[in-house]
Amino acid sequence: MTSHVETMPESRKPTLPPGFGAARKRPKAPFGPRKAKLPAGNGRPAKKPGLTRKDFTSDQDVRWCPGCGDYAILATVQRLMPQLGVKREEVVFISGIGCSSRFPYYMDTYGVHSIHGRAPTIATGLKASRPELDIWIVTGDGDALSIGGNHLIHILRRNIGCQILLFNNQIYGLTKGQFSPTSELGKVTMSSPYGSASPPFNPISVALGAGGSFVARTADRDTKHLATILKRAHAHAGSAMVEIYQNCNIYNDGAFFEFTEKATKAQRTVLLEHGKPMVYDNGNRAIRLDGFRPEAVDLTSGAWSVSDAIIYDETSLELAGIASRMFLSPDMPRPFGVFYCNERETYESRLHAQLQHVTRLRGKGDLDALLGTGDTWEVA
Repeated sequence: MTSHVETMPESRKPTLPPGFGAARKRPKAPFGPRKAKLPAGNGRPAKKPGLTRKDFTSDQDVRWCPGCGDYAILATVQRLMPQLGVKREEVVFISGIGCSSRFPYYMDTYGVHSIHGRAPTIATGLKASRPELDIWIVTGDGDALSIGGNHLIHILRRNIGCQILLFNNQIYGLTKGQFSPTSELGKVTMSSPYGSASPPFNPISVALGAGGSFVARTADRDTKHLATILKRAHAHAGSAMVEIYQNCNIYNDGAFFEFTEKATKAQRTVLLEHGKPMVYDNGNRAIRLDGFRPEAVDLTSGAWSVSDAIIYDETSLELAGIASRMFLSPDMPRPFGVFYCNERETYESRLHAQLQHVTRLRGKGDLDALLGTGDTWEVA
C-alpha cells in the first residue's frame, strides 16, 4: 500500500510573519545580564508611600458634559480622600439616579449606583450592618428632594454616620432640563414652558427641620472652601449633609454665578464662621438681628459697627434657622459654610448597643429554632 499525501497549493498557504516559527533571539542587554534591583536602604524594604489622588481615581472615562461643575467636585473629593486616612477598601460611595449619581464609577473605591432617591436607604442598611465603613452619599436636588425626599429626612433624623453630598443645580439635567424641587418660582423649562408655579425647596431648611446634626453649604467653583467643608463633614460622627451649588452649563448655566463669580461674590455672599461676626462685602457690610429678623447694614455709614453684627454660633439651631431663611430674601447675601453642627449619638451606635444588650440577656439566638416556634398552621 502506498501512502498519499496531498500537498497544499502554494497559493493557499498562509503567509507567516518574518521570523515566525524560528527561535527568537533575546536582544542583548546593553550593559551585560540584567541584575535584580534591590530596594533602597541596603536591602531593607522600601517605605510604602502614602495614598494619592491617583489611588482614588478609577479607570472609567468621566462622562459629564464638558464644563459641568461635577468635574470640580470630583477632583476635589479625589484630592481630599488621601488626607482622610481611610483605607480604600473601607470607603463606599452610594448614589441614586441623575448626573451626579455617576460619581461612584469615577472613584476607585467600593460603590453602589442604586435606584432613584433610595441611596439613603441603602446607606442606612450598610452602615447598620457594617458601622466601620466610611460611607458617602452622592445625590442631586431632584434625586434627593423629589422622589427621595422621604428617605433623606429619615437618614438625617436617625443620624446615620455618613456624608451626604447634595449637588444642587436647580434643574433636572439627566432627563433634559425639567424644573426640579429647587428651581425658582417662575422658572421656564422644558416641563414648565410658562414658568414653574411651585416655590422651591430650601435644602438647608429641610435638613435642619429633619433634625440634621451637621448642615452646610458650599459651591463647586470655590474648591478650597469645598474641600474645607467636606473635611469637616467627614470628621462629624453623624449624618453630615453638604449642599453644593453646582453649575449645569447645558440646562441652567449661571444659576449661581452671582454667588460664585469674582465681580459679585463679595457683595452677594456671607461666610459663616463659628465665633466670628457675619461681615461681608470686604468688611463694608454686616448682618445684624432686628429681633429675630436678620438685617443687612452698612458699616461705612457710621451708624453701625462690627460690634452690631451677629457673632455666628454653629451650635445654635435657632441661629442656623435664621441664617437658612436668608434664602427667602433676594436682597440679602447668601450664607455659605457650616450652618449647624451638633455632635450626638448615631443610629448605628444605639442599634449595636441594643443588640449587645439583648444578646447578653437572651443569648445569641438560633434562627432555625426561631422559625419553628410560635403559632403554626397545617395546610391540607
